[in-house]
Amino acid sequence: MQIVVLADANQKEELVNNNPSSNAIWIKDEYEFLHHKNADAFFDLKFVNTDKRSSLLAQLLPKLVVANSVTDTLSEINSSFVRINGWNTFLSSSLVEAACFDEQTKLKAEGAFSFFNKKIEWLDDEPGFITARVVSMIINEAFISLGEGVSTKKEINIAMKLGTAYPFGPFEWAEKIGLKNIISLLEKLSETQTRYKPSELLVQDASRII
Repeated sequence: MQIVVLADANQKEELVNNNPSSNAIWIKDEYEFLHHKNADAFFDLKFVNTDKRSSLLAQLLPKLVVANSVTDTLSEINSSFVRINGWNTFLSSSLVEAACFDEQTKLKAEGAFSFFNKKIEWLDDEPGFITARVVSMIINEAFISLGEGVSTKKEINIAMKLGTAYPFGPFEWAEKIGLKNIISLLEKLSETQTRYKPSELLVQDASRII
């Protein structure tokens, strides 16, 4: 199986995880996908949900197309794609959260990810899957606590790692994932559940990032 992958440096490192696959072709932009139409699978880990991007990837069907789309669902990008949680830090796990509507496509995806020594956990096609929802809420609560003067970023990070054995504190995790990604998911979730509303301090911090 030949797999064409568009990824940033962090995503590549996490996906490979010291197990480089000779089946992978690494490309620099989405238009290079079209130069490898004979490949068996296409991973767009830098996916952005625009009509132009989705239309380009749709040209690769019926081959396997995997899109890193944590916030937007398959119904919002393309129901024939496989959608995964490819946020920074999440691909380092041996288990990848994903959604797909077709059983044969699921088998193809499982085969493709096996080349990177990863298994897929199939979940419902909902914004944030599971872990991204949980981590985003933890980060949001940390910003609320910071805004209320409960503690400092450093102390909250330390308490989180010591108390839960998580690999990162909430502010460390937010920096790795990207505040704008966190806010995008929280805003989407808050459309139906107000408890996900992004904190004012989180929004303020994100607005300072160019």
